[in-house]
Amino acid sequence: MGSLICSVQSGDLIRSLTDNELLFAIELSVITGIVSTALCLCAAIPAAYALARFKFRGKRFFSTVTNIPLTLPPLVAGIALLMFFASNPVGKLLEDFGLHIIFTPLGIIVAQFFVNVPYLIRVLNGTFSGINPRYEHIARTLGCTDAGAFWRVTLPMARRGIISGAVITWSKAMGEFGAVLMLAGATQMKTETLPIALFINMSTGNLNMAIAAATILMGISLVVLVLFDHLENGHATHW
Repeated sequence: MGSLICSVQSGDLIRSLTDNELLFAIELSVITGIVSTALCLCAAIPAAYALARFKFRGKRFFSTVTNIPLTLPPLVAGIALLMFFASNPVGKLLEDFGLHIIFTPLGIIVAQFFVNVPYLIRVLNGTFSGINPRYEHIARTLGCTDAGAFWRVTLPMARRGIISGAVITWSKAMGEFGAVLMLAGATQMKTETLPIALFINMSTGNLNMAIAAATILMGISLVVLVLFDHLENGHATHW
């Protein structure tokens, strides 16, 4: 990491970090990362809770299907998404409603969601499985409904796992490249996230901009690692 930063002069690196193109990439990465992480949470929390608490027909099949994106290389996942939205009636229907996925910022969110939601489901499945169901049973005997027991008991007890999972998911979304490249493309100042900015500038020989993008991504990874360790240590201390 240090050798990468030191390979350019500090003045060139600072100028690159304040370049409009890189600022655009930072803003787009942050916004799409937050939106896709929020969508991942909305999908992963009920899915993980259902897998952890209930027995239902097709549970193993559902678990297998949700894990498929974890086994796919991101480029393959991106091509699959591209073919789905390009040739599937669902994609055409979404376009009729004004939702253009391919080669747009919305495609970035879709790609990030598709790649990251299986990871978050697995993390939260472990979190909910580690919470004793007796707490929910006691809450129901005291008058809570099933939904009330979940919101008042289970969800607060799972907050550290949820926060940790969300932080890592956001970090993964910020660094997602393969699926985003295939579905959203690499259009400068349009679908240019930080990894795409790194790719474009390396391809055009602009080493300073590429290193600046890489430096930001490494900084984000370091901050996320420190935050994750803090949450994990706090969880251990709490228990």
